[in-house]
Amino acid sequence: MDNKEPTQQDPDQPPGDATPSARARARFPWKTLLLTLMCLFILAFGIALAAAWRHVSAVIPTTPDVEDLRAVRDARPSILLSADGTRLATFSRGLQEQVTLDRISPHVLDALIATEDHRFYDHPGIDIRRTLSAAWHTLRGDTQGGSTITQQLVRNLFPEEVGRSRTLDRKLREIVTALKIEKSFTKPEILETYLNSVPFLYQVVGIEMAARTYFDKSAAELDLLESATLVGMLKGTSYYNPVLNPERAQKRRNVVLAQMVKHGMLESSRMDALREQPLQVSLTRQPDPLGDLAPHFASHVRRQLLQWAEENGYNLYTDGLVITSTLDDRLQEAATEAVERQAEVLQNIADVEWGQRSDRVASHTPSTYASLRKKVEPFRHFWNEHPGLLDTFVRETPEFRKAQAAGQPEQQILARLKADERFMERLRDVKTRLEAGFVAIDPRTGAVKAWVGSRDFERDQFDHVAQAERQPGSTFKPLVYGAALELGFQPERAYPDGQVEIRADDGSVWRPTDMSGFSHRMMSMREGLIFSKNTITAQVMQDVGLQQVITLARASGIQNSRLVAVPSLSLGTSPVTLLEMVSAYSTIARVGEHRKPVTVSRIADRNGQVIAEFESEPERAMSENTAVELIDMLRGVVREGTGTEVRSRFNIAADIAGKTGTTQNNTDGWFILMHPNLVAGAWVGFNDSRVTMRSDHWGQGGHNAILLVGDFFRSTLKAKLIDTKARFPQPKRKPPPLIVQAPQEWTGQPVQVPPGYGVVTRPDGSQVVIAPSARETPDELGRFLTGIGPERDAGAARSSGGGASGSGASGGAGFPFHESGN
Repeated sequence: MDNKEPTQQDPDQPPGDATPSARARARFPWKTLLLTLMCLFILAFGIALAAAWRHVSAVIPTTPDVEDLRAVRDARPSILLSADGTRLATFSRGLQEQVTLDRISPHVLDALIATEDHRFYDHPGIDIRRTLSAAWHTLRGDTQGGSTITQQLVRNLFPEEVGRSRTLDRKLREIVTALKIEKSFTKPEILETYLNSVPFLYQVVGIEMAARTYFDKSAAELDLLESATLVGMLKGTSYYNPVLNPERAQKRRNVVLAQMVKHGMLESSRMDALREQPLQVSLTRQPDPLGDLAPHFASHVRRQLLQWAEENGYNLYTDGLVITSTLDDRLQEAATEAVERQAEVLQNIADVEWGQRSDRVASHTPSTYASLRKKVEPFRHFWNEHPGLLDTFVRETPEFRKAQAAGQPEQQILARLKADERFMERLRDVKTRLEAGFVAIDPRTGAVKAWVGSRDFERDQFDHVAQAERQPGSTFKPLVYGAALELGFQPERAYPDGQVEIRADDGSVWRPTDMSGFSHRMMSMREGLIFSKNTITAQVMQDVGLQQVITLARASGIQNSRLVAVPSLSLGTSPVTLLEMVSAYSTIARVGEHRKPVTVSRIADRNGQVIAEFESEPERAMSENTAVELIDMLRGVVREGTGTEVRSRFNIAADIAGKTGTTQNNTDGWFILMHPNLVAGAWVGFNDSRVTMRSDHWGQGGHNAILLVGDFFRSTLKAKLIDTKARFPQPKRKPPPLIVQAPQEWTGQPVQVPPGYGVVTRPDGSQVVIAPSARETPDELGRFLTGIGPERDAGAARSSGGGASGSGASGGAGFPFHESGN
């Protein structure tokens, strides 16, 4: 029986009929609707799941694979060695030294896990609970990170492949890669890799270098507070920099200590005792990875190697390559010492000359200026004479431009900065610091043997060998004369030394002048180069043609700098690098055979297997005859021309040839010296060309840059680092005759001379004896001259000869002699 009470029915409704709403409910298919919605939800979820899986499947192949992970973990920096095997530089992504976990303080490990990932040993690479918690706090306005140590490692190791942007796709890549890492490596291996790859500012990478940089100790020696300080930096290395922001760093350190207490790694009582302790940080800069012996050279080689590595499928920073360079230790040391020593001498000269009102040259002896400098305020007269220039220098500083960008009035900025004594002192010091560059090349191979890019790499990392383009002045002239010789011009070809007018293509007229003025006589090309005559050089260039000069310059080694085809190019007005100029002179020294400068001889992999070798292939730039004639003309420069100081001051006894160079207003000083085994060149000047040497004497390359090269060659020859007996080939042309002044008593007397000799009687009745060749030595000539003229005692004649040699010495029978043209 049904125990339910009957429902009360509407009296007007027929018995047994339900209400309309009840009938409607009874007719609506609720079960069907629910089933449909369920199916639609499942379908949508399936589609979304399939789409997500397709996206994940597409992402997985693009993330780093296991081999990439192993390569990164096994990464080793490459090293650069000198030709003698000395380590010159280390090439890595930062200052880094990898250490194993047993060489890291346990405090570091505890602090890291407590602060960054306390469930590190429990999760598979991602911490779901922490991720959801971080998302919840972020939605409430309290941004928190949910990344595990493994995920952070992914961002550190693969910034390009994974990225750091806040996108879902980036997060997905990070998670996938983290899972791969956890699957391929153990937890200790992940910790070790993380601590060796995390950045710590100042180009420092890894816990070992961080410990040395901030606490001057190894990672194994870090105590609790030091460990907490470094781990605290990981949240934001710049924001929590303990050197620049010690208060923030200390607060963050205490947060790390609190986390260690929270997770049972530190007693709260000990934390209370330590939280007020100061940081005790002392920044200790680590040695530059480019080394101390040749940092500019190492930097240049690194740029070359990065390109080579990219083209050949290597990573310079991680593959542990061993690169052997061409640099010679002893030559490099000699070059560095010469630059340091002589640049300091020239700095004293500049300080003194610009520190006094008088423009008189105080001394022609460089060492004199060291004592004079103590009596003057360096560059005082320069700043007094150029007050507007100082304001210009201030306006060009980053400090001025930054303030100007912030909207501050220009005059207010200028007044404020000029009132800052420390700022102005630094500015004056930078602008008035003399700089220099030096490079030496073996012309036989093109191997670079010495390279000094500036006086001090710490102060000036700009490379004055390969980066600085400066006007070469008269050092460019040999290429003009070389082009003339290639066309068949003879060194004796004569030109008038007077006013020259050359019309350029644009209609302008160029009138070259010389510091020494015009001699108004005919001068040979040889003399024009020896005495660096602009008027003669300009006429030679006009006869040869600009294109011929440019073509030879390119073939000889000036291949990157722009050479402007204007008449003044012949005088070196187109800026070039010192490396290019020394390379061009090496071409001359190698009798016209050009070899591109070589800095690396071979590359080996981390296992010692040689994977690449390098040498410079010879290319004929000029004929051998032209080069030999040019060498002989440049010998004259150091014997009697503008480069004589290299012999007189440094007593260099070797077969050398070279050229000086000076640009307008004494802005640049150059000197390049050639020896059969080595070609070396130097540039001297100020980084800002608006500052120059003051006097015409010390502003010339034959008095400033020549000091650096002369000092270097004196040291290398004394140490027998190059062969003092090596000789350049001699010209094949017939040498000029040797003219010997006959004794006074011969005047008017008949003279009998051997075959091939001649006697000339001058208008005043005096006579000269002409030998067939200037190559006759005084002793050989004396044997012929003995007994010539009136009868005399042969023995006495011989005894009066003395056998001396050289200009102005007695020759043969005691007659002064000289070479024609001198």
